[in-house]
Amino acid sequence: MAGIQRLVTVERLRSKANCLPVASSWRAIQSLRKSSTSSDYIQDSIVPTMHFQHSLPRLPIPKLSDTCRRYLASQEPVLTPEVYAATEKIVQEFEKGEGNSLNSQLIAQNKRNKHTSYISGPWFDMYLESRASIVLNFNPYFSYTFDDRPEYNDQLIRSSNFVVSALRLMKTMRAGKLEPEVYHLNPKKSDTQSFRKIARWMPQSIASYYAIINKAFPLDMSQYFRLFNSTRIPRIGRDELVTDESGRHLLVVRNGHYFTFDVIDREGNIVSPADIQANLQYILNDNTPRPDAPLGYLTAENRDTWANVREQIVGTSEKNAETMKMIDSAVFCLCLDDTSPDVPESVTRNNLYGDAAYRWFDKSFQIIVCKNGLMSVNFEHAWGDGVAVLRLFNETYKDLTEQPALSPSSKPSNIDPSQCVNRLTLDLEPSVSNAIKTARENYEAATSKLRIDTNQHMELGKNFLKSCKISPDSVMQLSFQMAYYRMTGKVGATYESCSTAAFKHGRTETLRSATKETFSCSQAFQKDSSAGLEEKRRLLHECSDKHNVLTKEAAMGQGWDRHLFALRTLAAKEGKTPAIFADPAYSFINHIILSTSTLSAPAILIGGFAPVVPNGLGIGYTASDDSVGCHITSYPNSLNGSDFVACVADCWKDIHDVLSRTNKQ
Repeated sequence: MAGIQRLVTVERLRSKANCLPVASSWRAIQSLRKSSTSSDYIQDSIVPTMHFQHSLPRLPIPKLSDTCRRYLASQEPVLTPEVYAATEKIVQEFEKGEGNSLNSQLIAQNKRNKHTSYISGPWFDMYLESRASIVLNFNPYFSYTFDDRPEYNDQLIRSSNFVVSALRLMKTMRAGKLEPEVYHLNPKKSDTQSFRKIARWMPQSIASYYAIINKAFPLDMSQYFRLFNSTRIPRIGRDELVTDESGRHLLVVRNGHYFTFDVIDREGNIVSPADIQANLQYILNDNTPRPDAPLGYLTAENRDTWANVREQIVGTSEKNAETMKMIDSAVFCLCLDDTSPDVPESVTRNNLYGDAAYRWFDKSFQIIVCKNGLMSVNFEHAWGDGVAVLRLFNETYKDLTEQPALSPSSKPSNIDPSQCVNRLTLDLEPSVSNAIKTARENYEAATSKLRIDTNQHMELGKNFLKSCKISPDSVMQLSFQMAYYRMTGKVGATYESCSTAAFKHGRTETLRSATKETFSCSQAFQKDSSAGLEEKRRLLHECSDKHNVLTKEAAMGQGWDRHLFALRTLAAKEGKTPAIFADPAYSFINHIILSTSTLSAPAILIGGFAPVVPNGLGIGYTASDDSVGCHITSYPNSLNGSDFVACVADCWKDIHDVLSRTNKQ
């Protein structure tokens, strides 16, 4: 495991939401709380879970003039002066003409839909209308750190404990007892019991405003209800998100077989942990040969192809229809792998895609537990973003490490698992079996092309960078710009995701980290540059200052990507293509070569995602206190991943050298 534990890199993500029904009264919440034992909950917040949701501020539509200005600022470093001049003229005409008309329509539409954000509908459509496989194209993963107590990493113990912790989280959330998601800008003032006691009694219509006055920013939690009992169902043209909270069973996948057993009893209580352990042990002991046509490969297929095959499966018999319903309505999916990945590349291959006979990629999330205790989450992206999944990740990790339901000495109960565990079976026609065979061939062809490279620098950490008054994230983004420029002599279109969850039904905004400042700095750090130490130091600080401005703008919904996306969507519905969207420069900047994302949390070991274009790079990175690292995926048409990682490492050394010498002066 040393190879993994030395490298702590991961990705940050993007996506969208629907509204979780808020309990109608405090009395209703109290009645839910009395229905189960305290061991069924992970916490008991005095502020109801969805208390702030109703009064969250709405995602603002930026001024069209600001959007056009920001768009041109992002285009300037990636275009030649001649091409930029032509694009500038197109943008100016758009702002005065078609853009102004479309923006007025968008504003009017937004006023009619005060229950949501202007980007929510189009963003859902973007995901659900895509016909591409969700594997590699959308689903990301990240892995839990191992338990400090090796005996708790046993596959059976860890799986059982996770199931109990996840169910505790689910029940806590549905009972309104989960602490609302709040970003505390001044924790000493707002992350206190006195603040919570007052906030609790604030009417829901003004609760968020009270929090914001106290520099506490509630985050949108409308995606949370999709965490459990949810799935993405393939449909022709546009998929469907379905949640069925009546499901009381767990879906377990192993070696091409699908099992279910109840984890919630008829009274709504969590089944005995010893019973869960006994049922999982029974499944792990199952030696039934792998089926010739494992159904999981279909969930990785083209969505229209999968939709057609699924309709055929469901239409074959009532038993098939009921089996598919059991899969769809399961609380979540647990994958019990027979692998033991122990280095970053094998961890990523196993958890980003793995053997599809052990997967069901359509579920809102899958928990993958390997023989060696490595545990990861792989999640479908259409229903939500990283905020909800990270809450699941962090809460379950805390619960299963601090108060695990089972210990290594725990024994399974004396129940007869054969009477509790159901093996799901399907009547498959020859055409379906052939479709699965084709799906497997397509899957293996696609996943075999992925390359994975990693690196870490043990000196350039957050503590050092902050001592230099430099933003760690700006340095990471700059290092990718530098490396790409050194290898190609060009500036690559770059995407960094930034959450807009501070707004009702906010999703993400794109932080365009390739700027004039990073371009100038990349040139100054070239080997043949005449730039001196002081100039390089100044440029590093300018990059940091600019990055901080872009981060604040994006978090406040003041980027340009989502605004133009919404305007383009409106125009398309009218059968129009304004010149700004037909401009090759628009296509060029949205062909994301450097897709980047970061996520740092103590519970995260490693994570990753694939490039978003065939010649791009998927760059997951982290900056811990004493080191930085990156985890990069690529395809045959991309830059050589190994060379790029090595170049990034050289850039880290150069930046560290300049800042170290500056500090000594």
